[in-house]
Amino acid sequence: MNAQARNIHDVIVVGGGPSGATAAHDLASKGLDVVLLDKAGRIKPCGGAIPPIAVKEFDIPASQIVARISSARMVSPTDRSVDMPIDGGFVAMVDRDRFDEWLRDRAAEAGAKRITGMFETLDYGDNDVIALSYRPKGNDDVTTTIHARAVIGADGARSKVARQRVPGADRMPCVFAYHEIVKSPSEHGDEFDPTRCDVYYQGKLSPDFYAWIFPHGDCTSIGVGSAVKGFSLRGAVGDLRTVTGTDACDLVRGEGAPIPLKPLKKWHDGRGVLLAGDAAGVVAPASGEGIYYAMLGGRLAGEAVEQFLITGQASELAMARKRFMKLHGRVFWVLGIMQKFWYSSDKRRERFVSMCADKDVQRLTWQAYMHKELVKADPMAHVRIFFKDMAHLLGFVPAVPQPPGDTKDAG
Repeated sequence: MNAQARNIHDVIVVGGGPSGATAAHDLASKGLDVVLLDKAGRIKPCGGAIPPIAVKEFDIPASQIVARISSARMVSPTDRSVDMPIDGGFVAMVDRDRFDEWLRDRAAEAGAKRITGMFETLDYGDNDVIALSYRPKGNDDVTTTIHARAVIGADGARSKVARQRVPGADRMPCVFAYHEIVKSPSEHGDEFDPTRCDVYYQGKLSPDFYAWIFPHGDCTSIGVGSAVKGFSLRGAVGDLRTVTGTDACDLVRGEGAPIPLKPLKKWHDGRGVLLAGDAAGVVAPASGEGIYYAMLGGRLAGEAVEQFLITGQASELAMARKRFMKLHGRVFWVLGIMQKFWYSSDKRRERFVSMCADKDVQRLTWQAYMHKELVKADPMAHVRIFFKDMAHLLGFVPAVPQPPGDTKDAG
């Protein structure tokens, strides 16, 4: 399995985000000859939230956690808010510029060879050896070719690897996200809490998704997503900053990118190329959560490629998607339905936020988020949520009520 004549590597991983870096780390840790090809200077727009299970499963050190979130605040179209405290847990926040580089460094420490450059093409040669071409950083006029027995495409949504090798990849549905990293407010009031994530379900900020304010310690991510063509993401972020007073905070950087909404039906080309992370479409609908799923996808891709290299059977590559969908396919399906229904109008968003006030909903939501498992310990809670959800759906329950005597919107 080690590199032979013509310097044929075992695996080339294209893309050094959480998925690609995890796959490269895992494979290199097992003694495989791994190349990690990544273009420099790209930071994905991301709220930066990861569940405790990710910290545990992927050995993320405390030094990478810049904040611990203890609650979320859901804000409705009428500016009414519902607080969802986390009972017995937390949401860890990371800064993607530091976190992704740490993951790449960890992969290199495990033995992966890092190359900085832009992927161009890949082709199969004799014995299905893959010839992959890229343009090295700082020398864009030169194309360099390296060889491997397998390639993992982890180069993000609208993946160039996927579009070349996997039919249907060019039709992946996406939300376009934009956020601004700003210096966190020095004074904390109702509009900003360094231990709380704020999520805005308002059509004026996003006609089909949501906007957010996620604290990162010294910095804060303020962003929005939408798939509606022509909708001004930058304008919506500017409006949110104005309304919340964060327009006075110094801008650190701004970033935009597509975020996939649905896993592809096929993640491999049947020969030696396998997709992972955003390239495979593994971002949770409705929530947009992607870091944990990307890292898990990278790990599963690494395991599938390892078996492919051992057996020579391309059918092993299909196991990455099969295992991922067995673990999380049902959750993705439910979240997809939820997004299409609850995010379709401000009237429904108002009722969705109202539903978030329910204690059963809060408890099961946080348990499912933190542990990434469907909660099975309390079946009666699911029954109660079903009937409450139907009541909200049919309009039998009013939107978030105001406290008696209060004439001012919460939030």
